[in-house]
Amino acid sequence: MVELVTRRMTVEDLDEIFEIETASFRSPWKKKDFFFDLTENLFSHYLVLEKEGRLIGYCGVWIVLESAQITNIAILPEERGHNYGEFLFDKVLELSKREGATELTLEVRESNLVAQNLYEKLGLKIVGRREKYYKNDGEDALVMWVKL
Repeated sequence: MVELVTRRMTVEDLDEIFEIETASFRSPWKKKDFFFDLTENLFSHYLVLEKEGRLIGYCGVWIVLESAQITNIAILPEERGHNYGEFLFDKVLELSKREGATELTLEVRESNLVAQNLYEKLGLKIVGRREKYYKNDGEDALVMWVKL
């Protein structure tokens, strides 16, 4: 049985987080963006996912009053396909509820069907579109939402 552990992200995790981020996204966040969220943004919450002691993923959420907004979620490419993203997302949903959120939203690339399928499996529905949302290539984002 594989041991999976979630915990709060710390500044000490940033080098590993940045590796996962750059391996996962065409427009990765910068380390300073994560650092700001961890040290200055009172609305931000990040969980990391460890598999047998190794950091393999993370998810961020901003919670403002009753609204939770997923900022990013990523699993190391070589660790995908084992439902680790679903496991982590479930933990972030639990965290959001504990912090008082009653709804959760996120944006996802229109071309990212794997992520869309995961989010739909977890109850999120497409409720809108943000045209040319992604600055690097102008791709649209789909807005997905769920009542918690």
